[in-house]
Amino acid sequence: MTYSAKIIKGGKIVIPAELRRELGFAEGDRVYLERREDGGIIVRSHADVIRDLQRAVRESITKPFTVDDFIAEKRAEAARE
Repeated sequence: MTYSAKIIKGGKIVIPAELRRELGFAEGDRVYLERREDGGIIVRSHADVIRDLQRAVRESITKPFTVDDFIAEKRAEAARE
């Protein structure tokens, strides 16, 4: 569905109530705007951005760093000193 929004004084964009409800946006929520290469914009919730960052970090970890790894590293540092 397509919605229309209006830019008001101070550059504020009024998102239609129906769309806010559909997206779960509430007053005071932080949203992020991403500019697309084709000139459009994407509006994303703070929670959505955090989820994407968490997924990217999870995917970048090839081997988990365990407590045992940490202890072994600290013992090795102590032995070198």
